[in-house]
Amino acid sequence: FDWQLFEEQIADLRKGHPIEQPTYSYLVCTRLPETIHVEPKEVIIVEGIMSLYDKELRDLMDLKIFVDAEPDERLLRVITRDMVERGHPLEMLIDKYRNILKPMHDEFIEPTKQYADIIIPNGGNNQKAIEILKLYIEKILGR
Repeated sequence: FDWQLFEEQIADLRKGHPIEQPTYSYLVCTRLPETIHVEPKEVIIVEGIMSLYDKELRDLMDLKIFVDAEPDERLLRVITRDMVERGHPLEMLIDKYRNILKPMHDEFIEPTKQYADIIIPNGGNNQKAIEILKLYIEKILGR
């Protein structure tokens, strides 16, 4: 993870400066030369499973949200995504989940829950929580 780049780019967006967001290929597991031009907005949403891991990045956030998903749901998402999008065989995914993804989640992701201002259960399928976040964003936007 290029934490320094994340921090710099979020800081630039907060200051009203556009950025060139890097892109990443999960097929070849590397950053691509192409970027995405991002203009600053009143609301900046930083998403990703490691979003709350780095203290300096967290300090740039006004509201920190942890979207919690049950282990079974996480496994099903990995299987569905990696079989369809990446063509990986089921046996490989089960082994990857047991030996890499689950231990890494327990070590690096689950502990970041303590830094969240809000924890949303049910993997984002929580309509009431989504409505609350919508109201929060609308308030920032003055709507």
